Amino acid sequence: MPFVASQGVQIHYEMIGSIGSPIILSAGMGGAAHFWTPQVLSLSKSHRIILYDQAGSGKSSREIIGQQSIKRMAEDVMAVLDALMISEAHFVGHAIGAIVGIELAQIDSSRLRSLLVVNAWAKADPYLARCFEVRKKILKSSGPEAYVDAQPLFLYPPKWISEHDALLKEDGKAMTANFPLVDLLLEKINLFLEYDGRASISNINLPTLVTTAVDDFLVPSYLTKELHTLIKNSQFVELDWGGHAFTSARADAFNQLALNFFKKVDA
Repeated sequence: MPFVASQGVQIHYEMIGSIGSPIILSAGMGGAAHFWTPQVLSLSKSHRIILYDQAGSGKSSREIIGQQSIKRMAEDVMAVLDALMISEAHFVGHAIGAIVGIELAQIDSSRLRSLLVVNAWAKADPYLARCFEVRKKILKSSGPEAYVDAQPLFLYPPKWISEHDALLKEDGKAMTANFPLVDLLLEKINLFLEYDGRASISNINLPTLVTTAVDDFLVPSYLTKELHTLIKNSQFVELDWGGHAFTSARADAFNQLALNFFKKVDA
């Protein structure tokens, strides 16, 4: 089980696949690599897939309260790439994971071959802040199990939730059993609610694809579209449905979108 030491903590990572340009996948607020399960089989047929658990999540070190920063999270990604002796990789980030990629692009753009942004924002607006404040209240007043039970309402379209109820219940049990420290997650939420990249995002000059779904209940598509307008020469694709986690709800569509983008960049 590979780990790399980064800034005093252990970051768990793994690489799947042995051919093609590398792709590193960075999860959203949950931070754990298993978020990308719907992508691994499809993408690893033609690319080396790098998965990692963000500090505080999954198998990585958990006792990092008071040490979190977006810069530090970007440097953890570089530590994983260094451990694998990979000089540059395509970067795919979901929500806060995308913001980590944006930060890395500004620290050292030479480490990134391209940037694929999924359902992210340049600055939280009152709507997004309200959603996260409600989630924080659920977590503080009712605990991790209630937080996990409520999570699908923010991530998926109603019909998809109804059709995948059994799967969501099983996933919920696993998430609750491996839930990060409550204070750590609250600190992480606050960190990204305070993020404002509007002044610096325009400095990014990488092949960039920005994606969203029109029915994203948590991060409205207009916020992701705003981010796209700030990144020079970025492409923008909006799916007609799929919710915040359309990487799961529309996995086939997302995977093909990603593969087409990487193929174009690699060419």
